[in-house]
Amino acid sequence: MKLLVINGPNLNLLGGREPVIYGRITYSDLITGLKEYAQKMGAELDAFQSNHEGQIIDCLHNAIGVYDGIIMNPGAFTHYSYALLDAIKAVELPVIEVHISNIHKREAFRHISVTAPACVGQITGLGIQGYYLAVDYFIRTYSVSK
Repeated sequence: MKLLVINGPNLNLLGGREPVIYGRITYSDLITGLKEYAQKMGAELDAFQSNHEGQIIDCLHNAIGVYDGIIMNPGAFTHYSYALLDAIKAVELPVIEVHISNIHKREAFRHISVTAPACVGQITGLGIQGYYLAVDYFIRTYSVSK
């Protein structure tokens, strides 16, 4: 099982950006922890982060034929990027949308995800644990079916 984590705008600032909302763990520590966890679970995990919508779309396109599943936190693109929605649909890979904060308890504009309808599921409000739950889901669901 080979997984890809894609993180969108401002997630590179984890640990320093609004720690009351996003916690104190750094982006580097998050990715290191996820890679170690995936490896212990018998999977390989790569990560990509960009503040640029087009680079994220290119990353999704490049995932075709390489990865079994994608864990994606589109950041603010969640709420308005129809281009990301179309890219998720186009790659025909299972994608789980993850949000560290509970987007439904925040500002009204954050309550709507335009990208979630193309995903197999959404995990929101469980902190960085949401990423680990997504890894578990892929391993338990897609490893068994192969």
